[in-house]
Amino acid sequence: MLLKLFRCLRANKDGTSTIEFVLIFPGFLALFLVAYESGLMMVRNVLLERGVDLAVRDLRLAGSAPPSFDQLKAKICREALVIAAEDCDDTIQVQLEPVDTTNWVTLDDNIRCIDQGTTINPLDETTFTGGGSNELMMVRVCALYQPMFKPTGWGMQMPKADDNGNYALVVKSAFVNEPTD
Repeated sequence: MLLKLFRCLRANKDGTSTIEFVLIFPGFLALFLVAYESGLMMVRNVLLERGVDLAVRDLRLAGSAPPSFDQLKAKICREALVIAAEDCDDTIQVQLEPVDTTNWVTLDDNIRCIDQGTTINPLDETTFTGGGSNELMMVRVCALYQPMFKPTGWGMQMPKADDNGNYALVVKSAFVNEPTD
């Protein structure tokens, strides 16, 4: 009886395309999600670089009245277009330091991002020095983003910046302050 039922089921071809779909569709879906996530990360990175470039241009050309730390951060957020204005203070960290041209020491390798898992953001972690006339300056901005599709392979492979699973996009730029003369 059981052998006869097995032969009957084996001869029946109904549902074979459904089986192929069920086996192949998750792979295509995962590939699509990974492509979407990586594309979104690249768009965020490009727009953050744009925002930093525009804000640094204003800082470089400001002369004797440079913008404050909060003004620079607000300008980056406004120009980046990918950071919600109400979340800007909780999302990006800005470091601005002069470069010592005698030994060419730049920003240290310790990238400072805001840990969104804590409620305290000590001010001593933020380095913001406007620099002087004709001084070479380095700026580094770290923005945290939540992956859209965490369970995909791409979302799991991105380097995590904090305990909430956010990943960090880091933008660096260098400029020379305009002379004040």
